[in-house]
Amino acid sequence: MTKQVFSAVVHKEEELYVAECPEVGTVSQGYTIEQAIANLQEATELYLEEFPQPQVTRSFLTTFEVAVYA
Repeated sequence: MTKQVFSAVVHKEEELYVAECPEVGTVSQGYTIEQAIANLQEATELYLEEFPQPQVTRSFLTTFEVAVYA
Protein backbone atom coordinates (compact mmCIF):
# COMPACT_ATOMS: atom_id res chain seq x y z
CA MET A 1 0.00 0.00 0.00
CA THR A 2 1.25 3.46 -0.89
CA LYS A 3 -0.10 6.85 0.12
CA GLN A 4 -0.97 9.72 -2.20
CA VAL A 5 -1.80 13.33 -1.38
CA PHE A 6 -4.95 14.84 -2.88
CA SER A 7 -6.61 18.24 -2.70
CA ALA A 8 -9.89 18.96 -0.91
CA VAL A 9 -12.06 21.93 -1.84
CA VAL A 10 -14.61 22.69 0.89
CA HIS A 11 -17.60 25.00 0.83
CA LYS A 12 -20.69 25.40 2.98
CA GLU A 13 -24.19 24.64 1.69
CA GLU A 14 -26.84 25.59 4.25
CA GLU A 15 -26.13 23.33 7.28
CA LEU A 16 -23.50 21.06 5.72
CA TYR A 17 -19.94 21.40 4.51
CA VAL A 18 -19.32 19.85 1.10
CA ALA A 19 -15.83 18.55 0.30
CA GLU A 20 -14.68 17.68 -3.22
CA CYS A 21 -11.49 16.04 -4.47
CA PRO A 22 -10.87 17.66 -7.89
CA GLU A 23 -8.19 15.16 -8.93
CA VAL A 24 -10.54 12.16 -8.61
CA GLY A 25 -14.00 13.75 -8.72
CA THR A 26 -15.23 12.35 -5.41
CA VAL A 27 -17.55 14.43 -3.23
CA SER A 28 -18.77 14.05 0.34
CA GLN A 29 -20.27 16.14 3.11
CA GLY A 30 -20.41 16.58 6.87
CA TYR A 31 -21.66 18.87 9.63
CA THR A 32 -18.09 20.09 10.30
CA ILE A 33 -15.14 20.72 8.00
CA GLU A 34 -13.24 17.88 9.68
CA GLN A 35 -16.15 15.47 9.22
CA ALA A 36 -16.57 16.46 5.56
CA ILE A 37 -12.86 15.86 4.87
CA ALA A 38 -12.86 12.54 6.76
CA ASN A 39 -15.89 11.43 4.74
CA LEU A 40 -14.18 12.58 1.53
CA GLN A 41 -11.07 10.60 2.44
CA GLU A 42 -13.15 7.45 2.95
CA ALA A 43 -15.13 8.02 -0.28
CA THR A 44 -11.92 8.57 -2.25
CA GLU A 45 -10.26 5.44 -0.83
CA LEU A 46 -13.33 3.35 -1.72
CA TYR A 47 -13.49 4.87 -5.20
CA LEU A 48 -9.80 4.20 -5.88
CA GLU A 49 -10.19 0.57 -4.74
CA GLU A 50 -12.77 0.09 -7.48
CA PHE A 51 -11.26 2.40 -10.11
CA PRO A 52 -7.47 2.64 -9.59
CA GLN A 53 -5.74 5.57 -11.25
CA PRO A 54 -2.05 5.00 -11.86
CA GLN A 55 -1.13 8.66 -12.37
CA VAL A 56 -3.09 11.49 -10.80
CA THR A 57 -2.18 15.10 -11.56
CA ARG A 58 -2.33 17.29 -8.49
CA SER A 59 -4.61 20.32 -8.73
CA PHE A 60 -3.54 23.79 -7.67
CA LEU A 61 -5.54 26.68 -6.32
CA THR A 62 -5.51 30.20 -7.66
CA THR A 63 -7.85 33.18 -7.60
CA PHE A 64 -9.25 35.56 -10.20
CA GLU A 65 -11.26 38.75 -10.18
CA VAL A 66 -14.51 39.55 -11.96
CA ALA A 67 -16.63 42.67 -12.24
CA VAL A 68 -20.01 42.34 -10.53
CA TYR A 69 -22.80 44.72 -11.40
CA ALA A 70 -25.56 44.89 -8.79
